[in-house]
Amino acid sequence: MSSDLVRFDATRLAGMIRAREVSPVEVVRAHLDRIEAVDSRINAIVTVAADALGAARAAEAAVLAGEDVGPLHGVPFTAKDSIDTAGVMTQRGSPIFRGRVPEADATSVARLKAAGAILLAKTNLPEFSYSTETDNLLTGRANNPWDLGRTPGGSSGGESAAIAAGMSPLGLGTDLAISVRGPAANTGIVGLKATHGRVPMTGIWPRVPRRFWHVGPMARSVRDVALAYSLLAGPDGEDGFSTAGLGVDAGVGREPSRPLRVGWLVEPGFGPIDPEVAATVQAAAEALRGVGCLVEPVRIPALERDDALEIFWRLHVMEVKPAFAEVTRGREGEMFAISRAMLAEPDTSVADFVRAEQAAERLRDGFADYFGGHDALLCPVLPIPAHAHGLSEFVINGRAVPATHSLSATVPLNVTGLPGLSIRFGTSRDGLPIGVQIVSGWWAESTVLHLASLLEATSPVRDLRPAI
Repeated sequence: MSSDLVRFDATRLAGMIRAREVSPVEVVRAHLDRIEAVDSRINAIVTVAADALGAARAAEAAVLAGEDVGPLHGVPFTAKDSIDTAGVMTQRGSPIFRGRVPEADATSVARLKAAGAILLAKTNLPEFSYSTETDNLLTGRANNPWDLGRTPGGSSGGESAAIAAGMSPLGLGTDLAISVRGPAANTGIVGLKATHGRVPMTGIWPRVPRRFWHVGPMARSVRDVALAYSLLAGPDGEDGFSTAGLGVDAGVGREPSRPLRVGWLVEPGFGPIDPEVAATVQAAAEALRGVGCLVEPVRIPALERDDALEIFWRLHVMEVKPAFAEVTRGREGEMFAISRAMLAEPDTSVADFVRAEQAAERLRDGFADYFGGHDALLCPVLPIPAHAHGLSEFVINGRAVPATHSLSATVPLNVTGLPGLSIRFGTSRDGLPIGVQIVSGWWAESTVLHLASLLEATSPVRDLRPAI
């Protein structure tokens, strides 16, 4: 049974625990055993929570006593090591924060615990969550369980690798430009970045700026992500961007009363895109057409007019540099290369900053126009499947592009605050997962989750897992 437990999703585990078919102690121990068996090759886990088994024993006692329990009672979860966890080290992938132990849980962690979930471990990340690859000077490089020579992505790469390899059924990641959805696509799991502000960022550094940053659930099933989202969303009275509760939902609900209007887009707007990725997006579009959606290829002129990645870079680097500079002053020799490179970037001029802000507004207007006639957009998550470690550029369709091109289909949602979900729908010729991204209008997460459940039910790869 223990080997099976690490393959079950969180929803199933919670049901089994409530029915007394399995104890929380068995579930937690099975995942700890799995970490011991495989993580030496993956390096996804950086700290195991010392009290995980103790919390499992308390959860077991509550079930045996017949107490009312939460929807995730006794189910283990992991959290990216940038998210504060009371009494458990949160080191942010940096020697500068070595041994740091927060006194309080981040809001997202506290909400999962309130639902009965048990913190199992913290997961690897790039320094300060600031790279599309998971590597740092403190806890080293994380590997993709589908191919150890390839990246699981970043910055929630350790989280995605842990879930894909069965070390955790459910996790929390953060997303600044790609960091939940990209790693999910690289490892074949599900990751949700909800509308900006849906889930409070309280307890996640840096406190300022937060306007592009998100925290979101990652799991191996859509129903787990949906359940976690329902527990995580809503104001906490501390994050000024988090103002809308779950009652505010512009979506169509899980059982829409009419066919959903879905546009699909690969190029132009997100290109260049690898042919296998493009074919997977088209296959997902055909699958949605097959279950009754009104599907058509589309173009979004705003994506062709303004470069979302350039907008993001001009705005965000100026805003985040002060926070990074403050904590690293006098300790620059302990910084990872990408953090040093970011701090060395020239400041954006005031005129360029204003132009970037105006371009961001045009991009929001362009998406508002698109969602006036469509319920959702189907597009790539990444331009290529998971790549080898350490690449600085890729060649796609005969064209060399910088590694930052990996952000091209995800960063528009951070600049505009739109919700997006990554779900696997294909496999590359090298046996690697290929994901697609489902995007809806602001506050329409129910539409994203409904379409994701339709794709999950029709997916040709829903039961595939890495061999490790």
